[in-house]
Amino acid sequence: MDNIGKLSERNQQQEILLRVINKTTREHKICKLNEIGLQRKSMRAIKIIVEKHNDGYVAYPLGIKGVVVGEGDSYEEALADVKSAIRCHIETFGQEVLEEESPVLEAFVAEAEVPI
Repeated sequence: MDNIGKLSERNQQQEILLRVINKTTREHKICKLNEIGLQRKSMRAIKIIVEKHNDGYVAYPLGIKGVVVGEGDSYEEALADVKSAIRCHIETFGQEVLEEESPVLEAFVAEAEVPI
């Protein structure tokens, strides 16, 4: 495939991801309104990846079925947003989105050079 074809495919993949994130964000905002008065039943530790980008932070959990994303201008905002999104995701889809025991024991960040 030529470079134009690769670029076009990459743009299509990015567009699809943005649509998923936008849909998730809309559902998340609805759930934020429902959180008022919500009582916590129990706590569970979930590993969360927080990425720093030029225009802010993006956060997402590991070991949860489905797409859950949070964002913010700071690390703390992104972490708070993804925690709220996780609660919304569980409220919307039920406890089934949580695996009995997360298959992720630890998470690492590595950088490697790959041929392209």
